[in-house]
Amino acid sequence: MNLISTEKTAAIVAEYNPFHNGHARHIARTRELTGAENIVVIMSGNFVQRGDCAVADKFSRARMALLGGADLVIELPLPFACAGAEKFAEGGVGLADALGCVDFLSFGMECGSTDELIAAAHALSDPAVKPVLDRELAQGKNFAAARTQAVREAYGDGIADILCMPNNTLAVEYIRALERLHSDITPFGVMREGVTHDSLGVFGQFASATAIRKMLYEEDWESVKNYMPAFSFERLLQLAADGKMPAELKRCERAVLSRLRGMTREQLLRLPDVSEGLENRIFNSVRTASSLEELYASIKSKRYSHARIRRILLSAFLGIRAVHSECLPYIRILGMNERGRGLLSFMRPRLRLISTYRQTLDLPSEARNVYRLECYADDMWALMTPQIQPCGSDMTEKLIVV
Repeated sequence: MNLISTEKTAAIVAEYNPFHNGHARHIARTRELTGAENIVVIMSGNFVQRGDCAVADKFSRARMALLGGADLVIELPLPFACAGAEKFAEGGVGLADALGCVDFLSFGMECGSTDELIAAAHALSDPAVKPVLDRELAQGKNFAAARTQAVREAYGDGIADILCMPNNTLAVEYIRALERLHSDITPFGVMREGVTHDSLGVFGQFASATAIRKMLYEEDWESVKNYMPAFSFERLLQLAADGKMPAELKRCERAVLSRLRGMTREQLLRLPDVSEGLENRIFNSVRTASSLEELYASIKSKRYSHARIRRILLSAFLGIRAVHSECLPYIRILGMNERGRGLLSFMRPRLRLISTYRQTLDLPSEARNVYRLECYADDMWALMTPQIQPCGSDMTEKLIVV
């Protein structure tokens, strides 16, 4: 007998790097404003969109999410988690849609309404914008700046200004991804409260993940405590005491440079987001750079943003290729509570559900390759913690149940 649930489900695409008060508020407001009984979080693993390692391991962050109000946490596969906004959104939205049970996609926003974001999404899809975009790119602007200027000329300052805020930019990509999929999921924006994305400032009980990571690297635990739920703070404190946090890419700096120095131009060209001769710029720069920061600065230009360069170089180190993000491989469950367990009974997933290493053994070859890539990346992450961790955590860590 087919089971049918009348409960509403909302999905959130997130990194939780680490999980803080703003994230807890977003989950609570999503549940309150949409009336959703179930919250599914689609979360990045041990590497994140800014081209860096996550500060704490994905299983610890999944546990924080569950304690913070999520019911089910699934992993955004590495090739999408380390991609630019469009591909990141494509992966998150694609998984939400593939679950077959999601009614709302909830995201943070800095503008006044979801309708404004929808209008901005439609503006970006307008063919009239492309000639101006091409002109601005030909003048050497990076893609984000060129696109915003193109929208400004076609639609005016109001719509263009929406694209100047990072949460809005990602929200617009979520909406565009939903429309490309012809998904029945309803986009739903929740106003960001307090500080802006990547801000180093604080506001009341809120601080950005960027600011909190800075506090963690500086071991300013008294400050960290003010901006995180107690369960997050206590977990991070224990991880730090065990030498498992905070992870830093810099600890593998020589390994990254070594990997890059051994790559040919042709290999660099196969990396995600490499085009227009960028492989030559990377190839030449890596021959003289003595640090990652020096390498980023050497490659960066008006056309190529710092974040894009970081993602490309991280992809080179981890072995991510453009082909790895051509399709979603599976739905990988990291953790759940009792409500999440019940939700699994009502799902009609369009991708394979996996939660253990054994379940990956009979995946199709393309999906299996992505899983192997995930395992390798997690083994590299284990070299970035204060005390080096053993290999194999991705295959041996148990499903988180709270």
